[in-house]
Amino acid sequence: MSAGVPNWVELEGGANARDVGGLPTTDGRSTRAGALIRSANLQHLTEADLARLVTELGVRCVVDLRTDVEVEAEGPGPMTRQPGVVIHHLSLFPETGRTADRVEQAGESSDEQGGMLLPWHHRHRPPAVTGVPVADLYLTYLDQRPDSVVAALRAIAESDGAALVHCAAGKDRTGVVIAIALSLVGVDRESIVNDYAATEQQIGAIVRLLGRTQTYQREVADPAAIPAPEAAVMTAVLDALSAGSSGIEGWLAGHGWTGADTDRLRKKLLG
Repeated sequence: MSAGVPNWVELEGGANARDVGGLPTTDGRSTRAGALIRSANLQHLTEADLARLVTELGVRCVVDLRTDVEVEAEGPGPMTRQPGVVIHHLSLFPETGRTADRVEQAGESSDEQGGMLLPWHHRHRPPAVTGVPVADLYLTYLDQRPDSVVAALRAIAESDGAALVHCAAGKDRTGVVIAIALSLVGVDRESIVNDYAATEQQIGAIVRLLGRTQTYQREVADPAAIPAPEAAVMTAVLDALSAGSSGIEGWLAGHGWTGADTDRLRKKLLG
């Protein structure tokens, strides 16, 4: 994101893809271009898209934050067939009661067992922590799946080439993991928030992309019901994670993250 302008990666069969290189850090540095990319669902990538991501941009690691239900309903995507690309499936929701029946129901029902798959359809009201409901929902990812958060950050840090993080829309789950990664390497707060909020420019493209499959058609039937990626949401999340003396890194340390992990991530994203 140079001078506040997102580094969009144009894809024929994708949406909301951008390189987070060029973001300023508090110590006067900036994130490296070509190290970390964020995106919406990758299921509809064309051959030209694959060449762009794998050959031109050097993507070698994909962190897929979708649930098991989403992955099974959608089937193997084009990136799973690319030699040299490692896929890390790391859901940010508890995976309980996963059966073939639930896959069949995805996109067809909104009851307790069925297909409300996207994060804003959380079945239970999250605990009020920040006073911002969407931010409170995001914090449940950390409560429910700290293992996936830590594993996602390590996958980014240890990738041999560019790492690409995605979920369905590339907004909520992806937004949280990317924000934590950027925070760990010292990107300034305003730039992290602006990167999150940039997804607003892609909402129409996201709705069109997800509406192409039965899995998500009902999910995006009413675009007005999709919470906007407002700056206040990510600000509240970062405030909550930074609260107390230990901050974000202290929270991660409680779940196995180490100083060496931070060093590797900084080397990856800052060079």
